[in-house]
Amino acid sequence: MNLFNEVLAAKKQLENVVAATPLTQNLNLSDEFKSTILLKREDLQIVRSYKIRGAYNKISSLNDTEKAIGIVCASAGNHAQGVAYSCNLLKINGKIYMPKTTPKQKVKQVQLFGKSFVEIVLTGDTFDDAYASATADAIQNYKIFIHPFDDEKVIAGQGTVGLEILESFKEPIDYVFVPIGGGGLASGLSEVFKHLSPNTKIIGVEPKGAPSMKTSIEENKNTALKTIDKFVDGAAVKQVGDLTFEICRNNLDDIILVPEGKVCTTILRLYNEEAMVVEPAGALTIAALDFYKDKIKGKNVVCVVSGSNNDIERTAEIKERSLLYEGLMHYFMIQFPQRPGALKEFVNNILGPDDDITYFQFAKKNSREVGSVVVGLELKNKKDIQAIKMNMTKNGFEFQYLNDKHDLFAQLIG
Repeated sequence: MNLFNEVLAAKKQLENVVAATPLTQNLNLSDEFKSTILLKREDLQIVRSYKIRGAYNKISSLNDTEKAIGIVCASAGNHAQGVAYSCNLLKINGKIYMPKTTPKQKVKQVQLFGKSFVEIVLTGDTFDDAYASATADAIQNYKIFIHPFDDEKVIAGQGTVGLEILESFKEPIDYVFVPIGGGGLASGLSEVFKHLSPNTKIIGVEPKGAPSMKTSIEENKNTALKTIDKFVDGAAVKQVGDLTFEICRNNLDDIILVPEGKVCTTILRLYNEEAMVVEPAGALTIAALDFYKDKIKGKNVVCVVSGSNNDIERTAEIKERSLLYEGLMHYFMIQFPQRPGALKEFVNNILGPDDDITYFQFAKKNSREVGSVVVGLELKNKKDIQAIKMNMTKNGFEFQYLNDKHDLFAQLIG
């Protein structure tokens, strides 16, 4: 496989199909990091992510017999939308397997893009369940399975992002930050820069809760993770591809792991300051800049914003995770006196003027002097938490701090 030549061929294949998305300087980020921060806006694709590139390049490469039989894929998100839109454009029948737990909004979007050319099958509770059903269908019915990342045509399609970046910005590019899920985008893009801009450092970015590529490179073999945090759903996979692993371990200069809470803070900031709506995976590269701030000062830096398929129903969770990461949300299990005035005493003697109770769970039991209360506090200043703990101890409120008790936190708060 000559991957670079495959990317060049993919660019021709995608002409008049895929938008050449803008590469724009972000003034706020550039000022903050004392550098030129450029955003590659793949969130502005018609399917709101770069996945259309690889999906269309792969499906359009099939021969007439393969196209007539139809294709199959498994996805709970952006890949499904890219495949569906490609099927519609090429007038090819596709069957898309999605977990039963997929939000209705995403199922509706896939059907909208695919129209009468796609059939959606909801099966199982996880992506792995959907993947197993899709591959079984492909084998039994001799259909082509459209892999979300571990396929040379898919990788080549994603690599066209790199060509567009170099066409849009004529000055030397010092760093490119690229998100990693299965590794298709990072593989294709890094191969382009290896040939056309070898001095550019390519920095992969993974969510801290799903470090599949970083773990594999450190272990020197493609390694499956036993468990992952699925919050950054567009970049949370248990195992990367065999092809993508080989390419990334040769081409990437570094991989940064970004905490999910940091990603959430970035999502909210982009919405409030830039009017940008991005999904968690789309915010990964911008969230990573803080961890490289000394190295990128005075440099030309590109961040690939990979997608914007965010479900509005996740907003409360995004805010919660952000506040927890920033040290502004704290949960306690407190032994509360079961007498009139106890809550008023707590508010007056424990909390500061800017502290707010956002969660309070208590069931009164008259046979006891005290009862367990789970309390959530939102602060304006993260340093105030020490004063709150001291005030509770001084006023005789026994408590357990739940933020660092992960199992108990998950059971009580969720």
